[in-house]
Amino acid sequence: MNREQRLLLASQSPRRRELLTQIGVDFQVISVDIDEQQHAGELPAAYVSRVASEKAWAGWHAQSKMMKTPVLAADTAVVIGSQIMGKPVDEADAFAMLQRLSGRTHEVYSGVALVDGETHVRISCNEVTFRLISDDEIVAYWQSGEPLDKAGGYAIQGAAALFISNLNGSYSGVMGLPLFETAELLYDAGYDLLRPSYDADVSPQQR
Repeated sequence: MNREQRLLLASQSPRRRELLTQIGVDFQVISVDIDEQQHAGELPAAYVSRVASEKAWAGWHAQSKMMKTPVLAADTAVVIGSQIMGKPVDEADAFAMLQRLSGRTHEVYSGVALVDGETHVRISCNEVTFRLISDDEIVAYWQSGEPLDKAGGYAIQGAAALFISNLNGSYSGVMGLPLFETAELLYDAGYDLLRPSYDADVSPQQR
């Protein structure tokens, strides 16, 4: 990314920070706080789009009026049937969630928004299939500490990978930040990703 290009990430998620770094994005983190309650009748795609947008706008408005930096934000929802599964509040909640996911295919929606004075949004929809999980496995997984702050009570990049028999879609989208869609937003906004700092007209022999 060009050194003059600045970006704020409206997220405290270490996973989203890791994914942005993976594609060569230079950014700073800004803390935002919004109401993430689902609206009545709101479909999953609309929900993640709205919440990601509201996070990005919160980051935009938190800045000085004299100097505005584009803000990137994302939101992820684990959906089974038509129900959005949030983060478990305790062991019993996580146990119930993972029992519902066991032996079934569910959807994971991730919305990513870039605000630069206007709203730009992309959505990733993915299908994840769990094998049958025993009650003992669920208890052991809870005791690992991993499910507590994760939508749907699991993390694809962690020990829950043992449960996933099939993924149809974006691994990074299930993880929390769909990189293909994120890159589309950044390219459209004029950002250079994975671009070398040297002059592209100089041959490799001259570098």
